[in-house]
Amino acid sequence: MSKRTTIHDIARALNLHSSTVSRGLKNHSYISESTARLIQQTALEMNYKPNANASNLRTGDSHLFGVIVPRINMTFFSDVIAGIEEVANRKNYNIIICQSHDSFEKEEECIQTLINQNVACIMISLAAATTTDKHLKEIIARDIQLIQFDRVNEKLKTNKVVNNEDGIFQAIDHLLLQGYQRIAHLAGPQNISIYWKRKEAFIAALRKKQIIVNKNLIASDCFTKEKAVTSVRRLLRMKHRPDAIIASADFMTLAALEVARELNIKVPEELGICGYANEGFTELTTPALSSINQHSFDMGVAVANLFFDQVKDKDTKENTRKKEIIIHSQLITRSSSLRKDK
Repeated sequence: MSKRTTIHDIARALNLHSSTVSRGLKNHSYISESTARLIQQTALEMNYKPNANASNLRTGDSHLFGVIVPRINMTFFSDVIAGIEEVANRKNYNIIICQSHDSFEKEEECIQTLINQNVACIMISLAAATTTDKHLKEIIARDIQLIQFDRVNEKLKTNKVVNNEDGIFQAIDHLLLQGYQRIAHLAGPQNISIYWKRKEAFIAALRKKQIIVNKNLIASDCFTKEKAVTSVRRLLRMKHRPDAIIASADFMTLAALEVARELNIKVPEELGICGYANEGFTELTTPALSSINQHSFDMGVAVANLFFDQVKDKDTKENTRKKEIIIHSQLITRSSSLRKDK
């Protein structure tokens, strides 16, 4: 593998000082036009490429974002990344994308890698296994801007972009209008902010409709497909089983569909199903799955814009104020919750 050409290599080739080469590459006024042309032509012939990271370390001016998500193969997170990238590209910034795979240890590794890359900002949606904020505080201590989105540590005072729970209230209203009466909830791990908020919103929405909350109809920690299948089987084998399910993530609705077919329960006639996140597969199942749209691309745009807003306010008191931007969620109704006789 050939060695990367450096300023020192060009300097040796031309018998010049490296500082002269550096100035010549930048058309510095101290360097004559003929010498600058010679330096630049030699750099071209030697296939010289500026080391952006080294330059960033010298100047402290990084044009890099680090983005950490649990998994990039989820439509929600890939759309968030697309939103961040669109804004970043307009501002001549680039992004480094890392996956935690919902592992705390991997998340720590990602953060250290991004710190070493001298990124200007780390934008993170926390792993399911993350229960501490020590590694997040290290980002702040390094004077790197930290923006949390979607899955956030509520106690840590940083800039955040999150969804509200409007979609849960819309889902309850929709299911009741469709004639469903016993609505169950598949909840995610309660150490993750979004999942306990969705569970609390589910309970609040029922109470708003003056419906007694039956704790037996709330299945906790359905974070893997296996756990979701087990929970749905328990629910659908009850003597007075639920006739509708609201899941806190779309992949849980696949478990609901699978168990409903296994038990010969018709969807949507006997069981209505709503998910959360509006993943791409929700339109491809039979029946197509109702889901709550989190407007993930808009979330990504908001995350990136929040960074630039803070840069603009760098020398003002506004910079010390941590902002929380809320992106509204919206129910998308499809066949899985639309009864044919309605």
